[in-house]
Amino acid sequence: MAQDDWLADRFEEQRSHLRAVAYRMLGSVNDADDAVQEAWIRLSRSDTSAVENLGGWLTTVVARIALDMLRSRTSRREELVSEVLADPGANGSSGPQPDEEAVIADSLGPAMLVVLETLSPAERIAFVLHDMFAVPFDEIAPIVGRSPAATRQLASRARHRVQGVDAAGTVDHNRARRTVEAFLAASRSGDFGALLALLDPEVVLSADTDAVRVGAAELVRGAQAVAETFSGRARAAQLALINGQPGLVWAPAGQPRVVFGFTFAENKITAIELLANSTTLAELDLELL
Repeated sequence: MAQDDWLADRFEEQRSHLRAVAYRMLGSVNDADDAVQEAWIRLSRSDTSAVENLGGWLTTVVARIALDMLRSRTSRREELVSEVLADPGANGSSGPQPDEEAVIADSLGPAMLVVLETLSPAERIAFVLHDMFAVPFDEIAPIVGRSPAATRQLASRARHRVQGVDAAGTVDHNRARRTVEAFLAASRSGDFGALLALLDPEVVLSADTDAVRVGAAELVRGAQAVAETFSGRARAAQLALINGQPGLVWAPAGQPRVVFGFTFAENKITAIELLANSTTLAELDLELL
């Protein structure tokens, strides 16, 4: 019993760190708590007598659990249903998020959370562990099932996309606004060819947890699939400035419920993010146009 108590105490010492790791990987307080609880279950069932660094061991366990959860999300994703883009409220709305989520996310701005949602599970794990928690690539590699060199490339790709958040300010706003207006018109009219012309071939459509709850697909990759998702839809969305950047908002009675954030490169749309989390929306500077 004394050994069990000792192990529980050591786990509690690591809990806040493990929740921070899990949250940055999963973007959800509830999912992070589930991952940490599963880590405790695995710890209680394992022989850790030979483990020299329990904190590192637990971090690896949480990372593996988070990776499985991210992959499970991707495998369960469904096509975006019409109601999400035409009338997300048809499927109900999410309740207010706990204040605790804002506390845990205090070092992650909404833009960072948005970009993390666009990463593949392996990219997200590699980036979070290395760039946010300084875990060496040779320790991350077995978690994502890659060589250290390939893992380094995963983190590099993720880092490049994250750094693009800061580069977004260099976008020509007038050109970006015209692109968003053209996208909205093509989406509403069902002009599939016009949508394809506006999208980068490798464009990524992602949705946060709350948007997924009301029917959005969590991740869609490629111009063909993204154009199919939006063709003939987005009828209730309207043009807006999101932190000064052109985008779209679904705002019944002037109350923002879903934000469509766009990322541009070389006159093409390279990423679209659907945000419905009330805490995240409250932190955005939104101006309906």
